[in-house]
Amino acid sequence: MIDPMNYVTFSNIMSQDDTQPPRRGRPPSKAARQKALMAAREILATQGFGRLSIEAVAARSGVGKPTIYRHWANAGELVMEALMSDLPGRAPASGGGLVEGLRGQLHLLVAAFATTRGRQVAMVLAASDPESEMTKAFRHRVILSSREHGRSLIEAAAQAGEIDRPQDIEIILDMIYAPLFYRLLVGHLPIGPDFAEGLAEHAGRLLGGNAAEGPRA
Repeated sequence: MIDPMNYVTFSNIMSQDDTQPPRRGRPPSKAARQKALMAAREILATQGFGRLSIEAVAARSGVGKPTIYRHWANAGELVMEALMSDLPGRAPASGGGLVEGLRGQLHLLVAAFATTRGRQVAMVLAASDPESEMTKAFRHRVILSSREHGRSLIEAAAQAGEIDRPQDIEIILDMIYAPLFYRLLVGHLPIGPDFAEGLAEHAGRLLGGNAAEGPRA
């Protein structure tokens, strides 16, 4: 069950430090960035959103606050990247046809969201305003990225003669990816490998042609 207190604490995180001046000084260090991200993930995993602040990350990572502020304008931005930096929108290229390509991508997405960090993302999204930076970042980095990869797979399958080119690809993409994000946010049913498999198989049948068989010779 989602703790209602997380709603309040994350809103506070998103609003704090909004008046920070523009970042100045030396170019940010990649090593310092990784240390800060690792510390933020550890705090989120062990203490929750309410304990995450720039001060806490600085203390845990050994990275100075000015250096952290050269990477992120506020704690909300840091939370966002700590949670989302490794979430996949794409999958490795597949030569097995449309269904195999979708299967690979959907299994990666399901595996990512089945982790503790994936569940934290769902919790934050459920608590966030639709126009918050977290929600916008998730929309662009995960949802739209996933759709674009699916679009490229469908277009490649159509060019190879594997399927007929769909008349409204936007609706098709919604029908493939919406169930995953709906389950993630609503939490009425689990997401797992069987769910990813079912989505890929249904997508192949939805698109018709020889999607389940691979490209035509």
